Amino acid sequence: MSRKFLVAVGSAALALTLAACGGEGAGSGGDTSDKKPSELTIGVSMPTQTSERWIADGNAVKQKLESKGYKVDLQYAGDDIPTQSQQVDQMITRGADVLVIAAIDGTALSSQLQTAADAKIPVIAYDRLIRDSKNVDFYVSFDNYKVGTAQATALLVGLGLQNKDGSKGTATGPFNVELFAGSLDDNNAHFFFNGAMDTLKPYIDNKSLVVKSGQTKIEQVATLRWQQETAQKRMEDLLTSSYNDGAKVDGVLSPYDGLSRGIITALQNAGYGGAGKKMPVVTGQDAEIASVKLINDGVQGSTIFKDTRLLAEQAAVAAEAYLQGKEPQANDVKTYDNGVKVVPSFLLPVQTVYKDDIKPVLIDSGYWSAEEVAAGQAKG
Repeated sequence: MSRKFLVAVGSAALALTLAACGGEGAGSGGDTSDKKPSELTIGVSMPTQTSERWIADGNAVKQKLESKGYKVDLQYAGDDIPTQSQQVDQMITRGADVLVIAAIDGTALSSQLQTAADAKIPVIAYDRLIRDSKNVDFYVSFDNYKVGTAQATALLVGLGLQNKDGSKGTATGPFNVELFAGSLDDNNAHFFFNGAMDTLKPYIDNKSLVVKSGQTKIEQVATLRWQQETAQKRMEDLLTSSYNDGAKVDGVLSPYDGLSRGIITALQNAGYGGAGKKMPVVTGQDAEIASVKLINDGVQGSTIFKDTRLLAEQAAVAAEAYLQGKEPQANDVKTYDNGVKVVPSFLLPVQTVYKDDIKPVLIDSGYWSAEEVAAGQAKG
């Protein structure tokens, strides 16, 4: 069954429960705790439909909330900041009682959030922290620093510098690697990169890893809007500028599967993966079906699986808590400082998926089917 129609039930380990605290509910215009779910609307703002991940997130959040009887206003912004701002404005105008927002630019919604606060509409930041505003009530996400450490570890494992159990590998290097990061306006990109670089730094310092381009700062390696074409062009430029002396790329730190596919295309066009030119170890994130097939085929090295079914579940739990006049349970109240306040957060765990993990982690859990993995395409 496709993941679009699945919402996992949270396990006891995830503790998807509500902590009922004192205080009034904060729906549109005030307390909503005495209203029926059918009388309440949750506005859900997602950044784009160009990534299958965000389509799945939007559908999962909508399905979960509608299964509880709530009305859902789901909008996608096409990776356009003014469009998202306008859509959130419209949700508020139409009387949303809670907003769930995955922001394109984590700093661009301050005026909308102020309007929401004035109308007593709680705001839940979904996977991307909204920055520079006091009017963010809750954050649901994964442990994004650990995502970065997991990606870097997968790179080290792929190169043989480290074993999956954390012990030292048999390889010694030096290996030529290049680094990619996400969009600078996405707060998560910084957590991913910091986690990765803290893990890779000892290997760079002892020369086991060599960043041949010399580009090691996030400002140098960032990819605006997480665009696959942008990553492909940068990889092509790196090959032309830094590897025209016959040197080979051994590994690429990529923070997202879409970027990974662009990077892989650039490498394949340069002859990697063919006779005598081994495909570098390329990391990823989100377990997108096209990349899962590449991993299964031995082209991409790994991906980080973030079970968005559980994230959607937690977003629904948090939204319902506010609508019932309660506070959602946080399991982190220290990490996510948005520049104005530390936002109470619920963080979910992540898993690294290598080829051997595809069946037990992705297929057996119903996230993807064996047929989808073989085809590299999701069913409708």
